[in-house]
Amino acid sequence: MKNGPLVKELIKNGYLKSPLIRKAFEVIDRKDFVPENEKKEAYENHPLLIGFGQTISQPLTVAFMLELLEPKVGEKILEVGAGSGWQAALLGFIAGGMAERNEKEKSVVGKVVTMERIQELSDFAVTNIEKYHFVSNGIVRVIHGNGVQGFPEGAPFDKIIAAAATETIPVAWKEQVRIGGRIVAPVNESIIVLDKVGPNSFSKRQYFGFNFVPLVME
Repeated sequence: MKNGPLVKELIKNGYLKSPLIRKAFEVIDRKDFVPENEKKEAYENHPLLIGFGQTISQPLTVAFMLELLEPKVGEKILEVGAGSGWQAALLGFIAGGMAERNEKEKSVVGKVVTMERIQELSDFAVTNIEKYHFVSNGIVRVIHGNGVQGFPEGAPFDKIIAAAATETIPVAWKEQVRIGGRIVAPVNESIIVLDKVGPNSFSKRQYFGFNFVPLVME
């Protein structure tokens, strides 16, 4: 398990708790999602540059956000900000039920839609995610586009997660998550968790002390 020391560190420090998320971190190799010149740093617990002013997030942060999101097998999840595709692949492993099925099976259990506004990174994400056959198997769909308005044709989603910071949670995301669903997203220097408890009502939790690249709004 190439990710072994990193996974052990995240478990020891209390960031990886759920067995399914832990398994995803063990199987989906972070090294497969970083540029060649960064591969020697792939298992270090810090962000890495992936070009175009973007980063692959710190593993600690990804683990923390996924634990807050609580993804489950069979869910339909929207990710805003694919980057190099690592988090989408982790989500695909979980939602697609890959821990429980033969990888040659073609039936799709869950689905992840991930959006990336930078064409070159969108292409990079596809290449990386397909190392696990999640694109060709229909588990992960990569969309080139700005995710501020979400992805209406795929709504409603069980979960929505963002990889870049906004000043407020976009209305479109609130509309496109189902009642009973959840949004996890950076807002300024916090991580916000919104649980949709009614057609227009949400419960909110907030976790301070994080830094993210800003989400481009236009």
